[in-house]
Amino acid sequence: MSYALVLYYSRHGSTRNMAKLIARGIESAGMEARLRTVPEVSTVCEETAPAVPESGAPYATLDDLQNCSALALGSPTRFGNMASPLKYFLDGTSSLWMDGSLRGKPATCFTSTSSLHGGQETTLLSMMLPLIHHGMLLMGLPYTNTELLHTTSGGTPYGASHHAGVDSSPDLTDDEASLCNAQGRLLAETALKLQS
Repeated sequence: MSYALVLYYSRHGSTRNMAKLIARGIESAGMEARLRTVPEVSTVCEETAPAVPESGAPYATLDDLQNCSALALGSPTRFGNMASPLKYFLDGTSSLWMDGSLRGKPATCFTSTSSLHGGQETTLLSMMLPLIHHGMLLMGLPYTNTELLHTTSGGTPYGASHHAGVDSSPDLTDDEASLCNAQGRLLAETALKLQS
């Protein structure tokens, strides 16, 4: 059974909420969505994360990534870049790069920021770089999603985004939610076309 992997890291819940909406969009197109997250990265060398998170999505494995038919990758913005836990996970995917496991699979990215101009687009681009090296087919959000023309919060042609504000509100606007759903649906429709 083919599935789209929705792989994300979320600190305050915004990116997790986006991931759930993208998963709904994937499933509305008739494809299974598999939600996975990554553990925190600690500066304490002796500290380890539990094998299973206390709540939320399970931790991603290389098998989840290798066997997916499509990928939606999400991270909050950290100084215009993806968060280190997601980067740490991607840095461990060399074996998949060497055998070309992700080559030709569609992928898309999404992000959340505290400030409206806090680097949404650069974060999305930073997440795309390793996917390009893996040979994935990158997808953004086309302007046929008219929310991009009038949103006053998140939303970019590079991928869905959310403006969480300084209080890190995980609640998405209607436009942001609609764009997440559309991005998931487009990803799944593309993956299904590539399979047939």
